[in-house]
Amino acid sequence: MEQKFYDAVRQNPVIAAVKNNEGLEECLKHEEIKVVFILYGDICNIPRIVDKIVSARKIAMVHVDLIGGLSAKEIAVDYIHRNTKADGIISTRKNLIQRAKELHMYTVFRIFVIDSMALAETRNVSDIRPDFLEILPGVMPDIIRDIRCMTNVPLLTGGLIRKKQDVINALQAGAMAISATNEKVWDM
Repeated sequence: MEQKFYDAVRQNPVIAAVKNNEGLEECLKHEEIKVVFILYGDICNIPRIVDKIVSARKIAMVHVDLIGGLSAKEIAVDYIHRNTKADGIISTRKNLIQRAKELHMYTVFRIFVIDSMALAETRNVSDIRPDFLEILPGVMPDIIRDIRCMTNVPLLTGGLIRKKQDVINALQAGAMAISATNEKVWDM
């Protein structure tokens, strides 16, 4: 199951991150987009949002921390697994990543690298074995290189990526792909 996710990321290193219905509809028009990060919704509409993405033959990754009505407990992952066709989850919480792994879902562990303590915390990511580690913000090539050397988990990066050079810098620094809500980046 993991190979499908890796292959999709390799096929197109730009991941559409959608934060509203307009962004969702726009990303569905982009045939080259293979993976979609869902950054909005609630327990009532998340099954419909995921269905649209899966029907378009794209990998649907739900950021469970951002879905209204879900808690920070493992039952949130169980809900996504049982009630949607999502391929996986994104979370900043280790317990949710671990639960998704138990359910054989794809996982992206998201870390905001805001200081040296957060940077040091990336050393422990290998313990939970996410499919990908996503580093935010994504415009820090030196930090991306450092984290790539500290961990054996494939890297994604996102946040504040606006220009083609931002994408190139992140990929050259060792990220496998970037995620962006900026629709202009989806065309790069």
